[in-house]
Amino acid sequence: MAITEDPVSQDTGKRSKLPLILGCVLALSGAGAGFYAVQSGLLLGGSAPDADQAVIPDAAHVTAMPDVAFVPIDPIVISLSNAGGPGHLRFRAQLEVPSTYAAEVGRLMPRVVDVLNSYLRAIQLEDVREPSALVRMRAQMLRRVQIVTGGGRVNDLLIMEFVLN
Repeated sequence: MAITEDPVSQDTGKRSKLPLILGCVLALSGAGAGFYAVQSGLLLGGSAPDADQAVIPDAAHVTAMPDVAFVPIDPIVISLSNAGGPGHLRFRAQLEVPSTYAAEVGRLMPRVVDVLNSYLRAIQLEDVREPSALVRMRAQMLRRVQIVTGGGRVNDLLIMEFVLN
């Protein structure tokens, strides 16, 4: 009688080490490529210049400062009501305008203050306490000021004071 051997039982004793070797080679090459990408600045923006190597721009590469003027807005104090009682918002800002339009924007300041006052009175105290509220409010106020003053006269609204009491 012939004894037949099970083919499955013969293969369990010896396994191939090829997947383990391939995994190690790929891991080492990936680590080397990652190190090169970070070190050369291809990834994460490169390294910062050393403090002892001060970068002084060449006079030929320096651009001229823009010709702007800053027109101050009178401080505005707004009463805000909330569940805990009344509160106050103190707001002070300046408008960045091209210097040729500074006088024109100054003449329109009562309209600018009126628009800002109307906008600030319409907001709720809960809206002001959100982390992104100041950025959103600044964009809203700048857009309203640009509509009042006309196109191209106001570049930016700079908030100098924004205090809740």
